[in-house]
Amino acid sequence: MKKISKICCIGAGYVGGPTMSVIALKCPDIQVTVVDLNEKRIALWNDSNLDKLPIYEPGLKEIVAKTRNKNLFFSTDVDKGIDEAEMIFISVNTPTKTYGKGKGQAADLKNIELCARNIAKVAKQDKIVVEKSTLPVRTAEAIKSILDNTGKGVKFEILSNPEFLAEGTAVEDLLQADRVLIGGDETPSGMAARNALSEVYENWIPKERILQTNVWSSELSKLVANAFLAQRVSSINSISALCEKTDANIAEVSKAIGFDSRIGSRFLNSSVGFGGSCFQKDILNLVYIAKSFGLNEVADYWEQVIIMNDYQKRRFADNIVSTLYNTVTDKKIVFYGWAFKKDTNDTRESAAIYVADALLEEKAQIIVYDPKVSEDTIYNDLDYLGTRSPEENRKLLKVVKDPLTASENAHAIAILTEWDEFKTYDWKAIYNNMLKPAFVFDGRRILDKEEMTALGFHFYKIGQS
Repeated sequence: MKKISKICCIGAGYVGGPTMSVIALKCPDIQVTVVDLNEKRIALWNDSNLDKLPIYEPGLKEIVAKTRNKNLFFSTDVDKGIDEAEMIFISVNTPTKTYGKGKGQAADLKNIELCARNIAKVAKQDKIVVEKSTLPVRTAEAIKSILDNTGKGVKFEILSNPEFLAEGTAVEDLLQADRVLIGGDETPSGMAARNALSEVYENWIPKERILQTNVWSSELSKLVANAFLAQRVSSINSISALCEKTDANIAEVSKAIGFDSRIGSRFLNSSVGFGGSCFQKDILNLVYIAKSFGLNEVADYWEQVIIMNDYQKRRFADNIVSTLYNTVTDKKIVFYGWAFKKDTNDTRESAAIYVADALLEEKAQIIVYDPKVSEDTIYNDLDYLGTRSPEENRKLLKVVKDPLTASENAHAIAILTEWDEFKTYDWKAIYNNMLKPAFVFDGRRILDKEEMTALGFHFYKIGQS
């Protein structure tokens, strides 16, 4: 198979944008085109002001500045991108189904199928199609079935190349990947396609870190990796609840078990709960797959990870209500942070959404400050839940651009994202701004309890009595 010279990526979101930007940086001989039907998103990728990029990731705008309109292009002309490319990445959203069979667990593959049908319609030459979106096992089979029945005589090879990116460190994760996983058919043409994609990554990733498997193993590995990571978070969060009922400190427990070389220290930081686009969706997908094969005990095991995560968010909200004398009606509660983690503007499944929803049900007045998340996104997140009308959400919740102003006459502050800047605030000035007694609920464990208590705060830190 000839060397790849033109790549197209369908989907300019959190995976497609950063991944293609790094490929363009490291493969200057390859023309990389990112296509998306969302005109507003593409316009932002092409904006001369790099601070307006639709995705915030440390280091991303510098890479885009070096590559854009040189060998990296962003376009709404999907058909042209497909037609010109030898290798096509599919990197579109695959949310959990909200309707029909598998509702609440199975992945909605509507966007994937639309991409496959569009590729089949446009392609005139042989193509390598790469699954980049997180997909259930055997999705490649469905894509291949659609593509192989075009009747045009075009040959397609389907590869699975799941992403293992953590938002907030996506660029570094791409540049210094632990591993790259490529799944494909065991046929001569499948092996050739796998090697062609491997050669792209070999421009900066050592070949020994590029793993080749069959396509099914690759698809399942992505789901299992996220399930194992989420399991660790839920496990330590379950122990944080126990620590709060005893004199134990979750930080000390995490450190102690993290020193065990069999366990390790990563993903043992207790918090108000995990969020993001992958963990919950992938576990629910795993649960659905297990149930579909009659493996109910397997499904129950993994579903408990989600149950524990939901419990942690609910427990945090309930603690705010009980601490504020069992009522938050008309009380002003400030949220520092809305993104699901620091260094990203992604809010999908953020703990803040669900904590806010619970408090709004109690008629609290919520003020939100996040350094990277837009007002529109915050309201859209709440409206999507459908708990109350958009008008009521806007009446009860306000978004502000200044954290100090937000604290004026506030009853409590809840820290929902671990942004580094929150540690540097003048907390004495914030205390002076607030009604007394002044409460802080640290859901990310970023502030020192003794220091905050010395300032006069009634301070709650998740995982400590």
